[in-house]
Amino acid sequence: MDGIQDTAPATILVIDDNDTNRYVLASWLRRSGHTVVEAGDAGEGFARLAAGVPDIAIIDVRLPDMSGFEVSERIKQDPRTASMPIIQISAAAISPEDHAEGLHRGADAYLDQPVDPGELLATVTATLRYTRARQHAERLTTRLMALNQATLAVYNAVGFHSFAAAATGGAATLLGCAASAVFLSPQGQAVHSTVTAPGTRADASPVPADVLDRLAAHGLGDGTGAVIVSVPQARWRDLLPADLLPGDPVLAVARTKQGRPPVCLAVPAEAVTGPDDERLLQQLVHACALALEALRTYNEEHALALALQRSLLPARLPAVENVELAFRYLPAAQNAEVGGDFYEALQTDNGLLLAIGDVAGHSLAAATIMGEVRHALRAYACEGHRPDQILDRLETLLAVSHPTITVTLCIVLIEPGARRVHIANAGHIPPLLVDPDDGARFHTPHGPLLGLQLPHPPPTAVDTRPGTRLVMITDGLVEERDLDIEVSLQGFRDLVLTSTADPEGLCDRLLALYGEDKEDDIAIITVALS
Repeated sequence: MDGIQDTAPATILVIDDNDTNRYVLASWLRRSGHTVVEAGDAGEGFARLAAGVPDIAIIDVRLPDMSGFEVSERIKQDPRTASMPIIQISAAAISPEDHAEGLHRGADAYLDQPVDPGELLATVTATLRYTRARQHAERLTTRLMALNQATLAVYNAVGFHSFAAAATGGAATLLGCAASAVFLSPQGQAVHSTVTAPGTRADASPVPADVLDRLAAHGLGDGTGAVIVSVPQARWRDLLPADLLPGDPVLAVARTKQGRPPVCLAVPAEAVTGPDDERLLQQLVHACALALEALRTYNEEHALALALQRSLLPARLPAVENVELAFRYLPAAQNAEVGGDFYEALQTDNGLLLAIGDVAGHSLAAATIMGEVRHALRAYACEGHRPDQILDRLETLLAVSHPTITVTLCIVLIEPGARRVHIANAGHIPPLLVDPDDGARFHTPHGPLLGLQLPHPPPTAVDTRPGTRLVMITDGLVEERDLDIEVSLQGFRDLVLTSTADPEGLCDRLLALYGEDKEDDIAIITVALS
């Protein structure tokens, strides 16, 4: 295995109450290059262990204050020294039963005295070889687990802040040191992220865009893949003056596609102890590059879908006598998929037609279907159809074009003069009517949502007085994961009732109180009738 030196000198604790025996053993070990720490009894031996854990211990079985068996047991029961190998040695306890007891109670090897120096040194070498191999395997296993966790973290990142923390923190945890990362965020900003130690907070700051190319010039150039190089300290300081990595940092650079910006990870050279560590760092930076590429692609697709969705929504509302209108559309949080929320306001021969709806699902497909439904709704309204007739025709359209899709839709037709409204609701959040005298109430009568191929009842006619307000929303405004929708709607009703009658001001207040970090799109239409 890489990095293991089976014959490398070790620090060895020798516990023996016989001065001559201890001198002889220590002499043989020192002549072989080992460092020897001596103790004359168990108490002194434990004091030596408290000062520092050696690589191996040689313990005489017959000690004046405690048997070597008991010493070995105590050593193995202490988590600090449990992995330290023990060779027990004895001139008196030499029976097979003594050997068995010693091995059962903590010894890794057992030698009888007088012992041949060659046998002693060979036993020390073999014990160290096994122990170092085990320690190496345990260390590698721990780091592979850390690599797996870091890889999952970078793939789960939903924005460049979380990606920076996952990439830099992952490198620090993987190698147990400070770490730095340099990458181009999905928004096109070159970012330098650092952590001072595993588990500490990542600090990120912008850097010039050319820093990435200058770092990539160390080994990767314009190519793809992942490379590991050492960067001279002076060069590192020139590229990143604020970075505090000591010495000549080890730099890992990865690029997944030709022409795309690379991802760079750096750690102190002392943290990379061999080829295994280099390969682990190389795997991590490659995973970071793939994750960031996926995040960048997602952002590009999300921006495209959002632009398409916005292009399908009305840019302005019609000006109608006795009716004051305001509308708002707010896309879901950055990490959420684009949805199918839409609204419409159209002046027709029958009056002002308002509509708000939501296509089931969150995807580019949902946004596309939303556009089809909205354009069809406009066409049917322009032909002079009543709200319920529009719903029936949209039902037929969905059955032919998208038989597995459902849509919620509420249509409100305001007659000329604004003294009567007709409401047809296909499974949507009910519109809120605020009467200047009778207060606020939800218009709850509704039919089935679109897409179920069920008939729709005729619209409900509601007479209105001057000063009546109407609020239409999509569920993204009021839905909360841990709150019953009825409770949310009650809070929404109370807020509208105590808010300004100005439609623009009401929209602003609704978004200020309900619109933060929502996982669904939000559409709002507010109406004031005079």
